[in-house]
Amino acid sequence: MIFKRLEIGIFFRLLALLVLLYGAVYYAHKSTYGPVFFAAFLLVVLVLELARYVTRSNKELASFILAVKYRDFSQHFNEEHTNPSLKQLHMAFNQINSTFRQLSAEKEAQFKYLQTVLELIDTGIISYDAEGHVEWVNESFKQTLELPYLRNIHALQKRHERLYDAITHLEPGNPSVVKLTVGKRTMQLLLSATSFKLHGREFTLIAFKNVSHALDETETEAWQKLLRVMTHEIMNSVAPIASLADTLRRHVRLEKEKTTEPLLYDPDLLDDVEEGIRIIQHRSEGLLNFAQVYRNFSKITTPLLTTIYVQELFHSIRALLAHQLAEKDIELRISVQPADLLLQADSRLMEQVLINLILNAAHAVEGREHPQIQLVGKAEENERVTLEVIDNGTGIPAELLDSIFIPFFTTHQSGSGIGLSLAKQIMHLHKGSIQVQSVEGAGSVFRLHF
Repeated sequence: MIFKRLEIGIFFRLLALLVLLYGAVYYAHKSTYGPVFFAAFLLVVLVLELARYVTRSNKELASFILAVKYRDFSQHFNEEHTNPSLKQLHMAFNQINSTFRQLSAEKEAQFKYLQTVLELIDTGIISYDAEGHVEWVNESFKQTLELPYLRNIHALQKRHERLYDAITHLEPGNPSVVKLTVGKRTMQLLLSATSFKLHGREFTLIAFKNVSHALDETETEAWQKLLRVMTHEIMNSVAPIASLADTLRRHVRLEKEKTTEPLLYDPDLLDDVEEGIRIIQHRSEGLLNFAQVYRNFSKITTPLLTTIYVQELFHSIRALLAHQLAEKDIELRISVQPADLLLQADSRLMEQVLINLILNAAHAVEGREHPQIQLVGKAEENERVTLEVIDNGTGIPAELLDSIFIPFFTTHQSGSGIGLSLAKQIMHLHKGSIQVQSVEGAGSVFRLHF
């Protein structure tokens, strides 16, 4: 239809040109130059109008293509008050613009939806190009690393050098775990990377997740399995020895008491035998008790959660340990903010953890000029409750910090190596964690995060 109207318009304009041309030639032969000049003027005007008429659709098309180039789909082409030959062309342009606007809206909606999902997940994600410029980073990444913003990945080197080195050496498809301390928190991050190209640019996408709790749970479960096997074998092997030693010792004692005839053996030798058997029995029973302690350690499964006033919990513990601490002239300070701070936990297990930590702290502050232990309870900004046991003792050597929570490990001659392992397991049962910060010669801080 457009072409038919265009052809008709061109036909009538060409016809008018021929009529004017004929008239100009006619009056030129009669040497009447006035009409000739007028006809010539009309010819020029008509030629220009014909050129405009033929090319105006091209101009409209060029304007539309230019708008598409700059992704401007807000233009509206008049469909009612325009030349009939361009009406359908304008309608087509408007339909294309409407389709592109709809696709753009859908694309933006999908992007916002995906961005919202990525902001909600607890996995940190960052994308940067070959020069290190950060294209996108989610809130989990910034909150985990306590970074308000990050424009270039190389700026991470100043804040978290260990993480930066791990990221720069990370190969796509080969995840790795890095241990990182952020503020007062120590965590283990599982890093993974992938590379891709977009619009001719190379990008690297890094994702990390805090797997401290999962790794600790796996480690605790492995220790529990090992302890169950060990205690079972120890008790099965040692129990008969203790029983046999007790029987032999009673036989020797009865033999010494019932005979009145001259002895056919050296009495000192018999005393040595009895003493040796007594030592075997005593050490066997001690080993059985030791195994029983670790058996109990592996049996803790489910805490009985109740609402605990932290203030009352601390005062109860201070009452229990007041005599022991007073004998060593150790000052125990209590601080709870806010004063009515509440905690959902098993009070019996929490007492066990805190008493063990305080006794360890008491051992660490022995011999210090002003021995002091602090019990601190506070609510963090993220509504997390934190309990702290702080001492001004000798501190823990840096090379031992990763070993103190391992069962059997102890630096005390009289220690069993069970206390901190038990505390760690109890905190995992509460879906929490226990962390330590220590400076050798200045003291230690044990934090319980719930």
